[in-house]
Amino acid sequence: MSETIKNFLYLNRRAPYGSIYAWEALEVVLIGAAFDQDVSLAFVDDGVYQLTKGHNTADIGMKNFSPTFAALGDYEVKKIFIEQESLDERGLTLDDLQHLVWEDEDEDYAEKDSIKVVNRTEMAAIMDGADVVFSF
Repeated sequence: MSETIKNFLYLNRRAPYGSIYAWEALEVVLIGAAFDQDVSLAFVDDGVYQLTKGHNTADIGMKNFSPTFAALGDYEVKKIFIEQESLDERGLTLDDLQHLVWEDEDEDYAEKDSIKVVNRTEMAAIMDGADVVFSF
C-alpha cells in the first residue's frame, strides 16, 4: 500500500505576542517537520511581524521565541512564503525580516534562502495547492 504525503501549509495571521497562536503554530510546524511532513509556512496580515528582527519581550513578560525560526532549516522547512502586500501595509521590507536559510545537501550544503515573497494572487494559489491548511 502506497502512502500519500500531504502538503501541510501553516498560515500565520497574528502578531507574535499577545496571544499563544504564533508560538503554538511554530511548535506544531516543528513537530510536523520532525515527522517528515511536507511543511510550508505562510505569513500574512500581522503574521509578518513574527519574522521581524530584534524582538524584545522583556517588558511584556513573554518568552522571545523568534530565534526558534532559525532552526526551521534544520527541520527541512524550506518553503516560507511572505505576502508582499502585508509587508507593504505595515511599512516593512524583506530587510526587516530574519534571514532564514536551509542547507542543500546536493550542492555541498550551500545555504539557500527559505523565504519567498509573493503577492496576494500567488499566496491564494499556494493556499489552494495545499492539501491541508492550518490557520493560526
